[in-house]
Amino acid sequence: MIIVPVKEGENIERALKKFKRKFDRTGVTKELRRRQQFDKPSVLKRLQKEHADYVRQLRRMEEE
Repeated sequence: MIIVPVKEGENIERALKKFKRKFDRTGVTKELRRRQQFDKPSVLKRLQKEHADYVRQLRRMEEE
């Protein structure tokens, strides 16, 4: 559970902003979106290979 201590006289918008920041750092929404749809392991492996190729190309372009 996320706890955001609010000091006496502190602006509620500031406390809400702190809460949102803490919530984003936990990665709950990312995990929820990832779990909404099942992807086959073969598809995940193919996507990882495509990403690795893309990164390799970027690094090769930086060297030139």
